[in-house]
Amino acid sequence: MFADNTLTPKEAVRLCALGTLALKPRRYGDLANSIRHFISRITGPSLDVMGVSIELLKYEGLIEASGGIDLDDDAELVITENGRRELKLLLIANVRPAATEISKLVVALKFRFMHLLEKSEQMEQAELLIEMTENELARLDDLHSHHANNEGFLGAWLDHDIKLLETRLAWLNDFSRALQE
Repeated sequence: MFADNTLTPKEAVRLCALGTLALKPRRYGDLANSIRHFISRITGPSLDVMGVSIELLKYEGLIEASGGIDLDDDAELVITENGRRELKLLLIANVRPAATEISKLVVALKFRFMHLLEKSEQMEQAELLIEMTENELARLDDLHSHHANNEGFLGAWLDHDIKLLETRLAWLNDFSRALQE
């Protein structure tokens, strides 16, 4: 993890792999395809992000082959207890404040697997996402006011982004309230 307790790109892929196996056991090839499909639909194809080895997860004791079958395309993989602990640590990590493709991926992964956390942890994650969105909105509001009298199209673009963030913030607040019920 980075010093601010946010995920590196490779840790985001680990989160995707472990979360996918926490949902249900998968064959090796199916797991690799599932990870590749999800991540490439969020970030686009990226060798940097796709560099996590499923074999490394097995070596670290986070996943294992069901029934002692070697890791090959026919092996069904399951998450171990150590893998579940690692999954939880990855799920509750912070999200980088900047709106990058990796941040977008981490947020999508949180929503994909958040239901695997305890209710109180789900609520904490919702609050973390609300705070992150509020901070991003404050940065854009500040930028917009600083350049309010400038020529060009920056103001219109920032208006668009600010409306998107306000919509996201309203949705997150509704989501948080629903978790509390």
